[in-house]
Amino acid sequence: MTDSNAELSAPEPTREEILEIDDPRFEDGTVALVTGAASGIGQATAVALATNGLTVVGADVDEAGMGETADLVEDCNAPGTFHGVETDLTSDEDVKAVVDAAADEGELRYVVNIAGVQHINPIRKFPTEKWDLLQDVMLRAPFLTAKHAIPHIEATDDGVGAVANMASVHGHYATKDKAAYITAKHGLIGLTRCIAAEGDGSLRSFSVSVGYVLTPLMANQIADQARERGISEEEVVEDVFLGQARTKEMMMPVEVANLFTFGLSGHSKHLNGADMLWDGGYTHTYE
Repeated sequence: MTDSNAELSAPEPTREEILEIDDPRFEDGTVALVTGAASGIGQATAVALATNGLTVVGADVDEAGMGETADLVEDCNAPGTFHGVETDLTSDEDVKAVVDAAADEGELRYVVNIAGVQHINPIRKFPTEKWDLLQDVMLRAPFLTAKHAIPHIEATDDGVGAVANMASVHGHYATKDKAAYITAKHGLIGLTRCIAAEGDGSLRSFSVSVGYVLTPLMANQIADQARERGISEEEVVEDVFLGQARTKEMMMPVEVANLFTFGLSGHSKHLNGADMLWDGGYTHTYE
């Protein structure tokens, strides 16, 4: 880790880093919808699922970023395909439209809700419009994708599919100045359980909680924290972000993408309503 923000970015995922799974449903007739597909974890997950042979429909407001995702899929010589759909996840109409677009590509079996935003302020100063934005993107939109996708999953020949949600260590505990993000992530874990409770076992739901992942969103937070605290970016990562963790390195987006790939596969048929907590010992250990 260095003080250079230019170097605080995750490398692009490569074919060698991606977990490839032999699963009869991982083929081009099967569709996965991935939100936040233009960058970070969402982009890596879209690439990983296409590399596993799926037809992936990406939802993101960043059309140019989704073009980069398509290029990465091509660079990996992925047997699957990627289709980007410019989507405003704060729009109920856009969310329904992208689910319908995914269903038009084949059998929609998988939904992966990854899109996220952040705003940092104490509660007494937290702008209400920012609170609403975070809830819309990270809680309302996942609810709506599930609402519209579940009938398509149930309509497949065997009803097998899954709704996966990007939670966080912040879905397990709270820190100051992140009330909207923490509330949304706690709610997302609850939504995951509700989807699983209403599924029949073939339609599953699970969430993934990780610690700090080197994404563009995180790189910006590191730079902001360094300025606010008057310390180096290296000190922010090692002392502020990873100080409580036992594993003293940030995760890469492709590592999180591999968790989603495994979770969606048939190898994870007993992963239902649960949270996959891969946080380097952050939430269950302390000095």
